[in-house]
Amino acid sequence: MSATGSVGGTARREPHAPEATLGRKADYLHADSTLRSWFLTTDHKRIAILYLTSITGFFVIGAVAAGVVRLALIVPNGAIMTNDTYNKAFTIHGVVMVWFFLIPSIPATFGNFLIPLMIGAKDLAFPKLNLTSWYVFMAGAFFTLVSLVLGGVDTGWTFYAPLSTAFSNTWVLPALIGVTIVGFSSILTGLNFVVTIHTMRAPGMTWFKLPIFVWAHYATSLIFLLATPVITTALILLIMERGFHIGVFDPAYGGDPVLFQHLFWFYSHPAVYIMVLPGMGVISEIVPAFAQKKLFGYRFVAYASIGLASVTFFVWGHHMFVNGQSDLASLVFSALSFAVAVPSAVKVYNWTATIHKGSLRLDTPMLYAMGYIGLFVLGGLTGLYLATLAINQHIHATYFVVAHFHYIMVGGTVLAFLGGLHFWWPKFTGRMYSEPWGRVSAVLIFLGFNVTFFPQFILGYLGMPRRYATYPAEFQLLNVLSSAGATILAAGYIFPMLYLVYSLWFGRKAPANPWNAKGLEWETGSPPPKHNFLSPPEVPRIPYDYPIQAQESQDQHG
Repeated sequence: MSATGSVGGTARREPHAPEATLGRKADYLHADSTLRSWFLTTDHKRIAILYLTSITGFFVIGAVAAGVVRLALIVPNGAIMTNDTYNKAFTIHGVVMVWFFLIPSIPATFGNFLIPLMIGAKDLAFPKLNLTSWYVFMAGAFFTLVSLVLGGVDTGWTFYAPLSTAFSNTWVLPALIGVTIVGFSSILTGLNFVVTIHTMRAPGMTWFKLPIFVWAHYATSLIFLLATPVITTALILLIMERGFHIGVFDPAYGGDPVLFQHLFWFYSHPAVYIMVLPGMGVISEIVPAFAQKKLFGYRFVAYASIGLASVTFFVWGHHMFVNGQSDLASLVFSALSFAVAVPSAVKVYNWTATIHKGSLRLDTPMLYAMGYIGLFVLGGLTGLYLATLAINQHIHATYFVVAHFHYIMVGGTVLAFLGGLHFWWPKFTGRMYSEPWGRVSAVLIFLGFNVTFFPQFILGYLGMPRRYATYPAEFQLLNVLSSAGATILAAGYIFPMLYLVYSLWFGRKAPANPWNAKGLEWETGSPPPKHNFLSPPEVPRIPYDYPIQAQESQDQHG
């Protein structure tokens, strides 16, 4: 069997020294600097930058909407804005953040940029399809932004029927069309990644020499391909029902609204791992680099990625414990929801074991990674409360769910995104950012996040429902504390935007490998040449071949 298709080992080869930083004209950023060269590019690195720019804009829109929500909740009587405005604000926040930031954030940016570099390829398998996926993404974004400009949507990001099909008087239809279109972008990206990882690995890059980042994106791509068609079908049916009154979900036309919830959550719980798995891949690269230690339990982490992508398809019913499903179904979904925590725990234990007795450097990416681990653990543990049938009856649809969701999505995915952005920023741009400001931003985000969302666990436990513009006066103190935390969190987000942009012009030039990290992406220039490598890359003897080797690594490779 060929080297690229086998799973077993190959002859040992010492990795060559990283290529020197390239001349300005040779790297991918400056090979051709016209607008046409950017908007018609098939270079995976430039497409990643197009995605990065786009999703940053959507992150800003979603964050502003979140700020409006927290502003409204400072007072208990809804005096700051009307109920309709509040409903539109939290819907804008959810729709934009979930569909246009969280889902594409890491795969479309870091995945696009790094997967070919990490496996020693010149590009993705289908470069033109890759560019098409960005244009499809932007087409979906256009329809969604039209709905916001025309007056917004008030259904929540879940678009539950029959609210979205019959009762809402807002601009639901263009928003539904936009989210439907953006699903095709995810499918194209997943297809490209799967084919690339299977067929374009460098000679000697066997499956168990792949970085965990690649394993995580492979698992994510399988979810893209298997789950996204389900939500696309459900949304098309919603569009047909709202536009042509075809009875699928609306009881007035003979439909079943619970059917939509089944279709929605069959996709949307796997979608949680579309958001989470790539972040886990990022953390699995950062932790060994800043501990200068081989990733502990490499194969277990790889298998856990595939395990998460598999088990997550069987737990959607835990979102529907109070919706009338049978007790037996609820019991099965509860047990499976506990089971899905096991591969997540495997990753956390292995990251912790990697840090143990490592040569730690607490630079900005590592601070984000350690914040990620702590927040993800708390978010995961509170998920077990929601998976417990008796407790779920009390905290379903309360702020406990909001807090849990944000500890996973923001404490997890966003911190991983920011950690990865700082880690690979020198590779993306060829420039170094301000390390002191980076550390300040990481600490601010961690503190601001906890002040914002931890009080919401208490609010939910006490019974405050989500999606309400008014609440009993006894909840005001915790709501004011949460809103105050949001201002700290906002400052933490603004700092990176400032110093990273500043570094593009005034940051010192980055060496090829500023972190002394392992992996083929660090064996080329910063920024890389147009075709990634000036000479064929040599695959390392073992993955994560750092100076400090875990005992299990010595047993396997000694």
